[in-house]
Amino acid sequence: MPLLYTIGKLAVGPTLRLAFRPTVEGLENVPKSGGAIFAGNHLSVADELFLGTVVPRHLAFWAKSEYFKGAGVKGAISKFVLTGLGAIPVERGGGRAALSAFDAAIPVLKNGDLVVVYPEGTRSPDGRLYRGRTGTVRLATSTGVPIIPVGMIGTDKAQPIGARVPRPGAAEIIIRFGKPIDLTGRPTDRTSLRQMTDEMMSEIQKLTGQEYVPRYAPPRAHPDATRTA
Repeated sequence: MPLLYTIGKLAVGPTLRLAFRPTVEGLENVPKSGGAIFAGNHLSVADELFLGTVVPRHLAFWAKSEYFKGAGVKGAISKFVLTGLGAIPVERGGGRAALSAFDAAIPVLKNGDLVVVYPEGTRSPDGRLYRGRTGTVRLATSTGVPIIPVGMIGTDKAQPIGARVPRPGAAEIIIRFGKPIDLTGRPTDRTSLRQMTDEMMSEIQKLTGQEYVPRYAPPRAHPDATRTA
């Protein structure tokens, strides 16, 4: 586990647990070793914070590549922090630039680490669960690691859009981990990837109880999560 991640976990984790007392279900489904992909719904920027608090292992999150390239003292600090946390840089553009994030995640997973992906590609604009993009399944089939479905509940109320920090007492936080999804041996043609992605989103929906919308979430002006097209 990266040193800075460990320091943050020891410093912030106990405070969040005490202030919010999140309910955690299915933690036994988190593998104690080996690579895996956490695929969850995305309601708030606080999702990463709470997920990192309750999972005992290191989680590699994606972060916009701009944060690694900033100029001056602020840029240097941002790069130092994200590198120290073990974050994976992702380009905001489409095509080959976006796929570079997945290229960077492959050795992370093969080295036995955990990577977090939000298949919807952005935060839900209205609390519903939107159609998943196939990148998560592509990553799983190319690395041979399982997908752990994750359901976050209440984070959108604890830290709604526009709020700078989570607000204790605003909502009950529930984090649910589903059983690992093993895609070993499954075909990887376009139709199969779509089918496996829909199955994955169904497992996430079972954990959250969200209304499912069979279309992609509308893009945000300033997306904060990896698009997994």
